[in-house]
Amino acid sequence: MGHLLLFLVVVSFLLPLSTANVGTASSYSPPYIPTKCFGNDGSQFPPDGTLAAAGVENWMNGEACGRRYVVRCLSSEMPGACINGATVEVTIVDQAAGLGSRQSLAGTTIALSQAAYSPIASLDAPFIHIEFAAI
Repeated sequence: MGHLLLFLVVVSFLLPLSTANVGTASSYSPPYIPTKCFGNDGSQFPPDGTLAAAGVENWMNGEACGRRYVVRCLSSEMPGACINGATVEVTIVDQAAGLGSRQSLAGTTIALSQAAYSPIASLDAPFIHIEFAAI
């Protein structure tokens, strides 16, 4: 009975991780419009400015538009950049490759607006390793 309970506890902790993906993120600065998803219509943006742009593997010819993700910083090459345990919910509004800034050059998985990046990591970190899951 004790082994079964221990097994169930371990499995319950591992299940959420099995649906998450890992990748990298960088921040990008305003202006955030126009976007590939909504053009000049900023009314589609979350009120708190937690926007994101999908990298090549997540863009899927625009199918990523409007998708929401919860993102967590796992690590960074800059010591202390991640805010431990912090997460942020983001909405995909653009394609990272079209932004012409460092996230497209670095090939990051998701480019986060400054309002989305700062709750999970220091804006001084050029990129971070992340875990993200669709919500």
